[in-house]
Amino acid sequence: MKVELRNIHKYFGSIRANGGVTFSIEPGTLHGLLGENGAGKSTLMKVLSGFLSPDRGEIHLDGKPVRFHSPAQSVALGVGMLHQDPLDFPSLRVIDNFLLGSPEGWLLDRHRNRSRLIELASQFGFKLDPDVFVSDLSIGERQQLEIIRLLGLGVSVLILDEPTTAISTQQKEKLFEALHQLVEQGKTVIFVSHKLEEVRSLCSNVTVMAHGKVTGERIMPCPTEELVQMMFGRPLTVGRRCAVALGKPLLKLENITVSDWRLEVKGLSLEVRSGEVIGLAGLEGNGQPLVLKVCAGLLRPSAGRIRIAAQDMTGRPYRHFLEAGIAYMPAGRLEEGLITGMTLTEHAALVDEDPSFFVDWPLAMRTASQRIEEYKIKGQPDTPVEELSGGNQQRALLALLPSQRKLLLMEHPTRGLDIESAEYIWTLLLNRAQQGTAILFISSDLDELLDRSDRILIFFGGKVRILETCEVNTLQLGESIGGRGFE
Repeated sequence: MKVELRNIHKYFGSIRANGGVTFSIEPGTLHGLLGENGAGKSTLMKVLSGFLSPDRGEIHLDGKPVRFHSPAQSVALGVGMLHQDPLDFPSLRVIDNFLLGSPEGWLLDRHRNRSRLIELASQFGFKLDPDVFVSDLSIGERQQLEIIRLLGLGVSVLILDEPTTAISTQQKEKLFEALHQLVEQGKTVIFVSHKLEEVRSLCSNVTVMAHGKVTGERIMPCPTEELVQMMFGRPLTVGRRCAVALGKPLLKLENITVSDWRLEVKGLSLEVRSGEVIGLAGLEGNGQPLVLKVCAGLLRPSAGRIRIAAQDMTGRPYRHFLEAGIAYMPAGRLEEGLITGMTLTEHAALVDEDPSFFVDWPLAMRTASQRIEEYKIKGQPDTPVEELSGGNQQRALLALLPSQRKLLLMEHPTRGLDIESAEYIWTLLLNRAQQGTAILFISSDLDELLDRSDRILIFFGGKVRILETCEVNTLQLGESIGGRGFE
């Protein structure tokens, strides 16, 4: 199916998300839509998928004008979208989510649809148990479920918005294999991303956006420098972590054991010094978030001791960890980190480090304005967080982290950020490290782990290895994540 967007305009109040976007996508191709955070990519795709209505402009499918008033209408005409944050129901089982939007109405043939789910999943090498709750799936598995749900509904145009954010290298490879299979089957795939190398290696054509407009189109392969110039208007340089003199021991894990329904991380001992940056690496489901949440006081270990600045914190409630100078940033932006329906000013009031009985709204607005400027958030103090782009939601999460923390614990801190944004955020984070803050962060980006960490903890099957960053390269790190050295 050929897709044409003609002169699409979309505004959110005074903010222009799309300003006259025009381009076309040929049928049976894997087309990249590239741009920095806030370039208008996600908004444009939400217009194409019926999630938003354009203020002006037209959509044509195979030469015929269409106008969607809901995602259900777009799916009925063959266009479906996988959003940055999967729009599923975690409290329901996999089979129930697969049935969402089914044209069968109330009289659902669950046995036939169960077989259909298993058949579609096996086509792409996905392993999904129909009876497992979605809340127990990884982000990558939730993406796989949404892809086969849309395929089950008969879409011929599949939009994927930043699909490789916060998934493992192995899951990314499996996803790319599935996308190539779809194109071979005649489907049209639109791959929305800010990651240059992924678009270069995956897509046959690319459209680049900046500031709500198309800045160029290219047939791949295309030199990276050209794409960077179209995205940012200038070349970029990426720095590496500067050496920081480490201070006194800050966090000490003594023979910690923690588990969930999947696995048990057993006997982990670790000492973290002030100013140290430690990366946590591994395939999803290998225990990295469990350890981070134990360090934050959000989970209690079944064995072992936790000490912060020599103070025994084992078994204490989360608020005691906050009082001890710990800050935690989750991976789920709107699920755990931000509150839908609330503005940036209201979030600033919530995290006020010196709260009173009555909210000082002028102060909250000034604080929100300062953090918007410092973290370069494309929004206003009165902007509801759900109206921000994914990258700007990530910036907001980082901006809300309290100052003067002893220890920052972060899941995928640069999730969804383009090269320039990630570099800027790490500059701010490493400034904190130079002031004595220790940082533990989870990442699926091997280069980020190597460039930013002093040491890396590799998780595999509940076991943990500690690597010195200066003694390992990208290939060795990837092999360790895959299990090498754990025999």
